[in-house]
Amino acid sequence: MGLGQQMSAPRIVTDEIRYHYWASLAKQHDSSSWAILNAAYCEPQRSYHAWKHIDDLLHKLDEFSGLATRPDLIATAIFWHDAIYATRSPAGAFRPDAENVRDSDALFRRHTLLSQAEANAVSEMIMATARHLEASASTEHYPGFAKDLDLFLDLDLSPLAEPWDVFSANLHKIRFEFAWVPKATFCLARLEMLDRFSKSGVTLYRRAETSALWLGPARANISRTVEDMRKELAHLSAQK
Repeated sequence: MGLGQQMSAPRIVTDEIRYHYWASLAKQHDSSSWAILNAAYCEPQRSYHAWKHIDDLLHKLDEFSGLATRPDLIATAIFWHDAIYATRSPAGAFRPDAENVRDSDALFRRHTLLSQAEANAVSEMIMATARHLEASASTEHYPGFAKDLDLFLDLDLSPLAEPWDVFSANLHKIRFEFAWVPKATFCLARLEMLDRFSKSGVTLYRRAETSALWLGPARANISRTVEDMRKELAHLSAQK
């Protein structure tokens, strides 16, 4: 692939997202919203939490749109849920992801033109990504909201079920976003998260349709990654 192709590929993806997905949502936002989202998802410190992730989730929402009561509100949550993403504070300290989620929701709130009830529904979807496994609907913002929330959370965890080469590439992208963190620290943090996902009794996917498709591959990827990271940690420890 030549340099011109490399440079144009992200733009092609962004143009498709804008005209295929954002166009129907634009009227629900103020006029500056697209520029703000585009600037956010093109930030140089991002690799995984960039437009490709948003594009992936929107395409999967298309596949499962028949399960959604308000696919437009799920799509809105997809667009905004990672609008703010930084792995460390300006002072250089680790930045908890819950702060990114909170600030992403606040940014959405500043730019939405949705009714209060609809905006509350989208906000709850966004905020639920701070505690995926424990999140549940606080109220039925509209009939079918709880199931829409479950579908949105399933979509956000769907990359866990990608074919191994894609899953592994995504992990490398996340490592890029944490390049400032020592490798052992990164591996330990990932292991902690993956161990929570792999515990017996954990409901990784909430909707029967998504679970049937994704649960098996996701558990296989998680198991393989946990084993690889434990080996890597043992290797790093032996080098000390």
